[in-house]
Amino acid sequence: MIKSLSILTRKPNLSREAFRAVWESEHAPMVRAVPEVRKYVLSFVLEQSPTALVPIHGIEVDAIAELWYDDREALARAAARPEMKAVLENGAKYLGAIKTVITEEVGII
Repeated sequence: MIKSLSILTRKPNLSREAFRAVWESEHAPMVRAVPEVRKYVLSFVLEQSPTALVPIHGIEVDAIAELWYDDREALARAAARPEMKAVLENGAKYLGAIKTVITEEVGII
């Protein structure tokens, strides 16, 4: 399983509540239209707790989006689709910043 994990930061003019509402009602249905996406999970930040043991990234995080794909080829096919281009264009309207990494899941528990 391949996952695209994106750390999302909303534009400053959007409240957390407005950002979440847009992401759930407008953006999520657009992601559902991409057939290669096997699973889509949104995790909205409730609080950010610092730890004294490790330095903290200077990133403001409003949500984390997980898109799951069968393999890297499925991810590439999805990226080439006009539906995914629409997803990216929609996100650009509301995001102040994004950091995306492609990961390979290894189940532990």
